[in-house]
Amino acid sequence: MLILENVMLALAGLKANKTRAVLTMLGIIIGIASVIAIMTIGNSIKGEFSSFADSMGADQITLYVTSKSDDREDPYMFMDMGFERKGREMQKSDYMKTEYTEDLKEHFAGRISGISLVEEVAEKGTSKNGSLYAYVKVRGLSKDCFNTNDYDLKMLSGRGFYDRDYVDGKKICIVSDYYCNNMFGGDTDAALGKKISVVIDKKYYSYTIVGVYKYDNTKAGGMFSASSAKDTITDLYLPFLTAIKQTHNTSGYSSISVKAADLNEIEPLANDIVEYVNEKFYRNNDHYKVKSYTMTSFIEEYMGQLSSVSIAISAIAGISLLVGGIGVMNIMLVSITERTREIGTRKALGATNNSIRIQFIVESIVLCVVGGIIGMTLGIAIGMVGSKLMGAKASISVLSILVSFGFSAFIGIFFGYYPANKAAKMNPIDALRYE
Repeated sequence: MLILENVMLALAGLKANKTRAVLTMLGIIIGIASVIAIMTIGNSIKGEFSSFADSMGADQITLYVTSKSDDREDPYMFMDMGFERKGREMQKSDYMKTEYTEDLKEHFAGRISGISLVEEVAEKGTSKNGSLYAYVKVRGLSKDCFNTNDYDLKMLSGRGFYDRDYVDGKKICIVSDYYCNNMFGGDTDAALGKKISVVIDKKYYSYTIVGVYKYDNTKAGGMFSASSAKDTITDLYLPFLTAIKQTHNTSGYSSISVKAADLNEIEPLANDIVEYVNEKFYRNNDHYKVKSYTMTSFIEEYMGQLSSVSIAISAIAGISLLVGGIGVMNIMLVSITERTREIGTRKALGATNNSIRIQFIVESIVLCVVGGIIGMTLGIAIGMVGSKLMGAKASISVLSILVSFGFSAFIGIFFGYYPANKAAKMNPIDALRYE
């Protein structure tokens, strides 16, 4: 009952001195609002990135050929992106071969659900029919590619590739709805069965359209032009063997993508595959070896960095909490000085040192908790607005709210104890004489 009375007295005191109370709580409000806003935005970014990474193939293991003399860990430096590898130039014997994929499927049966091979035919080809035109990126895909998130196509008309299409290397293709908008007035059914020509390096190549997919610009591969949607480059897909015949690729591949059957086993599987491939196929290669890369490792690294940044910024914001706590202690000392006669009167009427101490500690806690509640409300609002502006779904950190609330109470106790203890130890006679 005594605690409740002290809480009511503290609230009445805040109401009577609104300006002083707000200025006292300002440091706590800013500190807690900053921490919660940062945590909310950080969680939102993590959630969006995790969803994006999953859509980009969290179950994929990328195997890439790299120099044995190069200790860099960034796979993007080597995966057909035009960066020079250390050591001698790659020769035909250094590339991964198609037979490697068959061997891996057999050796890791049950652990691998597919191996994707992509043959890049042209970054930008032009399909023309009179005044009509469309830009395409021509790619040859193996059968397993269509079991991955990268090539999970939503077909609008026609069909995908049949098994015999891969075996025979037929000159057929799948185009996007954007392509149909440019070449067939948006009629996807009219495009089926039509023979088209694509100019690649000043040479004409003919394909027959068997399917039309819905273009998704969030997937890898397509690129928006700055000029107009009409000039958007979208993927034109060929059966893998068809692409190989066109590019005359007899060397092999600097990278392949393996799909894990169990997402929870992806890291051990990646390590096992690398060890197996290097032992069997690169043991006698003095210059090159195979490494692996997974989205899981990238996600963990990115999340770790983001968490570190969030913690660092939160720690800086926490300085304002310290300042706010010192402000609370200062105002409580002022309050005690102003209420010296009140303290003396209470002690003269029988109030114990402990009851006086509790009274002022409760006042300090109430001051900090009220500031904490205002800060939490403000922090959640800022976090939600910030997440929305960044295009992410707001993800409020319940833990940060609970910790902030508890920290507010702790500040009240920690910084309120010294003034409360000073009040409790006052001599009632001296207090009553105080003017």
